Formats: sequence, structure tokens, C-alpha cells
Amino acid sequence: MQYITPDLCDAYPEVDVVEPMFANFGGRDSFGGEIVTVKCHEDNSVVKAQVAQPGKGKVMVVDGGGSLRRALLGDMLAAKAAECGWEGIIVYGCVRDVDELAQTDLGVQALASHPMKTDKRDIGDLNVPVNFGGVTFRPGEFVYADNNGIIVSKTALSMPE
Repeated sequence: MQYITPDLCDAYPEVDVVEPMFANFGGRDSFGGEIVTVKCHEDNSVVKAQVAQPGKGKVMVVDGGGSLRRALLGDMLAAKAAECGWEGIIVYGCVRDVDELAQTDLGVQALASHPMKTDKRDIGDLNVPVNFGGVTFRPGEFVYADNNGIIVSKTALSMPE
């Protein structure tokens, strides 16, 4: 489904809007769904485990603490997420393999790109509230993203007619 965040903001003024700091890296320029959160710092072990789970109707929100020193998502994990039906992944941190990400049928937004992979120490939290960009992302709530920005809603939204 194609989401247009300005239209959603007009129709649902109660939504929370994430501060503008993200760029689109994925093959989908618009995506949305139920929030699944991962909190990790320079270790994408939990992200790797989650992309292999069924993701239809879901968006993974990864709180990497805003680190610009390691990439929490690359081409292989993005391909697995797309294969498992994830709508998108939002990374408060970096991604890599950006040319491949742009060819993957997955929404991906992140702060920047960085070529270095993470360490794997199996450290991270799944489905805990995370806060960045002036918004709290809670598992089970909903997030929508496009080239205009990212919004969060307590309930599922539908595009106005």
C-alpha cells in the first residue's frame, strides 16, 4: 500500500511526527505497519534474528542509539526481511550496501550509511518501548514512512479518500 504522510497528518492530526533526520534507502519509498522494536548498540544480533520471523504488516524499528560507527542493516538482512514479508525497517543508526538496499522490496529508512558491520555479541532487547526523534515507539502501535517523514499512531490508519 502507498502511504502519503502529509495526507495522513491532515486526516489524523493526533499522530506523532518524528523529527526530520532520516533518509530513504530501501526499494519501497512508502511503507507502514505494526511496530516491532529492537534496542541495540553496534550489535545487530537481535535484528538478524527478527528479520527471519514472519513480518507481514509489520515494521521493525531499530534503536541503535544514533550510532554512526557501525551499520545495523545490510543487503543480506534486508533481503531476508523482504523474503519474510516485512513492510520496512527504520534504523536510528546506519545501514550499508545501499545500492543493493535500493533494489530490495523493503522500506528502509536510516540516519546514514556506513561500510563497517557490527560485532555479534547477542546483546539487545526485543519489543521494549524506544524513544528517538522526539517520539516513543511502542510495540503494537503503528508507524508510517515516506519521503516526507515518519509518523507514529496508537491505532492503524487508512489513507483518506
